[in-house]
Amino acid sequence: MTPPSQNRQRKGSLSGLRILVGRARHQASALSSELQVLGADIIEIPFIEIRKPRTYKPLDNALQNIRDYDWLILTSVNGVDALSARLERLKIAPTTLSDLQIAAIGPATAEEIKRLGVKVAVVPDRYVAESVVDSLRGKVRGKRVLLARAKVARDVIPRELRKMGAKVDVVEAYNTITPASSKKQLQSVMRDPKHRPHIVCFTSSSTVRNFAALLNSGHRDPSAHRKLGSDAPIPQFLAGIQFASIGPITSATLRELGFPVNIEATEYTIPGLIQAISASTMK
Repeated sequence: MTPPSQNRQRKGSLSGLRILVGRARHQASALSSELQVLGADIIEIPFIEIRKPRTYKPLDNALQNIRDYDWLILTSVNGVDALSARLERLKIAPTTLSDLQIAAIGPATAEEIKRLGVKVAVVPDRYVAESVVDSLRGKVRGKRVLLARAKVARDVIPRELRKMGAKVDVVEAYNTITPASSKKQLQSVMRDPKHRPHIVCFTSSSTVRNFAALLNSGHRDPSAHRKLGSDAPIPQFLAGIQFASIGPITSATLRELGFPVNIEATEYTIPGLIQAISASTMK
C-alpha cells in the first residue's frame, strides 16, 4: 500500500477494518466519527461509565472557598464538566476561577476550561500525570492546590506536589464504573468471528481494567507479557486482535494485565490515537 502523508490521514485508509471503541457512551462519538471517515466499521461498547460521586460536598466546599487556593488542576474533560455543573448549581460565576493558576492535563481538557471563559496557565508537553508534576516544579511550594478528579485515580500528582511543599486538597468530581450492561454484548462480539473487531481502542487505564473485567478473564500475572493466542490467561478468542493505546500509561496497564500493545499514540490525544491506528495499517 502507498505510505500515507505524515501530515494527514487518507480517507478510506481503514476500509474493511472493524474497530471497537470502548469510551463512555457520551464521549465515543468524537473517536468513532473520525475513524468512520477513514472507512472503519465501528463497534461501540462502553467499557466505562461516568457517574456522579456519592456526594458533592467536598467539591462544593472547595468551590465555595475557591479564593483560598492558588492552583486548580483538572485532569480530564469529565472533571471540567463536573466543575462547571457544580458552579452553576452553586450560582458561582466561572470567572471566579480567573484568580487561580489553572493546570490542564492536555489540550482537550484545556479547551473545555477555556469555554468557561477562564485562562489556562499550564498544559504540559506530554499529557500524563508525571508531566503535570514536572510542569509545576518550582511553582507550588507553599501554595494551596485543588485537584478535582475521578474517585479512583493514580496518586502521582498529589504525592509529588506535596513533596514539593504544596498543600494539596483532592476532591472527587465524578466516579467511573464498569457498565454491567456491556458484558453480554462484549463477550458476544468477541466470540463471533464474523463480528469480532480487528482493533480495540483503549483511551485510559480504566478502560483496560474494565475491558478485562467485562471479559471475565480473571487476574493476570503482571510479569508475563504473553502474546495473544498463547497459553492462559489470554483467551484464545482474542487471537489476532490488535490493541491500540492512547499513551504509555494505558500501555503499561495493558502489559500489566498480560495484553500486548500493538499500536501506541505518540501524541496522547484522540487525534493522536487515530493517527497511530491509521499509520499502523500502512506498514
